Amino acid sequence: MEEEIKLTCLHDKHLELGAQMSPFAGYDMPIQYKGIVEEHNAVRQEVGVFDVSHMGEVRVKGADAEKFVNHIFVNDVTGAPDGQIFYGMMCYENGGTVDDLLVYKVNDNEFFLVINASNIDKDVAWIIQNAEGFDVEIADESLYYGEVAVQGPKAEEVLMKLLGLPLNEIKFYNFKTFHIDDEDVIISRTGYTGEDGFEVYGSHDFTRRLWDKLIQADVQPCGLGCRDTLRFEVGLPLYGDELTADITPLEASLSMFVKLDKPEFVGKDALAAQKAEGVKRRIVGLELDGNAIPRHGYPVEVDGEQVGEITTGYRSISTGKSVAMAMINKPYDKLGTKVEVRVRKKTFPATVVKKRFYDKSYKK
Repeated sequence: MEEEIKLTCLHDKHLELGAQMSPFAGYDMPIQYKGIVEEHNAVRQEVGVFDVSHMGEVRVKGADAEKFVNHIFVNDVTGAPDGQIFYGMMCYENGGTVDDLLVYKVNDNEFFLVINASNIDKDVAWIIQNAEGFDVEIADESLYYGEVAVQGPKAEEVLMKLLGLPLNEIKFYNFKTFHIDDEDVIISRTGYTGEDGFEVYGSHDFTRRLWDKLIQADVQPCGLGCRDTLRFEVGLPLYGDELTADITPLEASLSMFVKLDKPEFVGKDALAAQKAEGVKRRIVGLELDGNAIPRHGYPVEVDGEQVGEITTGYRSISTGKSVAMAMINKPYDKLGTKVEVRVRKKTFPATVVKKRFYDKSYKK
């Protein structure tokens, strides 16, 4: 039996705007409106809005909330100020990645977890399974929340004007809860584009009203097509490509988010052992000579032998170069190493480079 495709609370709005729709993570989602290049450039240069209502939200409350979040999360939330946000992963005992997520600290006894749409059911089951023995309540609030991401150098100016709120006071990777139209709305200074911006979580009705205001203010609606090109250019991973149950955070070159010096957490022993031995492969950047476009799954070779494969590849819109992220075996992961990417029957020379192809411009 085919699974029924889900719709976000903004689905009819996308159809009205003539968006090209496609299934993604079980939802019918907009891929593009005017076109990926135009939407990508709007976010890099001005401002764009994304429907990210498909993302999952899980609330953890209780006397052991901080202790429990630290138990399931590789980053360390100990003693953080209220309103701070952490990026990191949840891992299996073998170090493989359950998901990457954002953890919002509401207070010592309450945390708000934002997880990937494709992993909601799996993540929630895994979180509940690991909560045994902790004094916590876990609530999956994914069906309640709609979410929009307003991204780009003009995001603050536009959103402050529309909402009349002091969003300039919210620092990067922090959030505030505002009481608007008789409900609590969470606004965080986060995003997935490498630009300044905000993510706004509210009821479906609130999300629809905010979307309408943004569209009326001539903010460019953006689809998942440019969400991928934007995150890729600044080296941000996508679960399913750069992170999977078979890829650890260390192999994904995300060790800065893994705090091995904190007390136990799920997967710590495996990750500590992997760090001590050194990873045998890791995610790196590649820059190709010429115009060939590397795609997910294409082999990376040295002297005709496969030494890795592409996880994400594009002709970068912001730089005009053919670039990719790839999982490469050691010792071919060193900066400056020459490799070849197989595109069907031909191979194209490429060089290992940093996996950030374009500089992030967040507001500090």
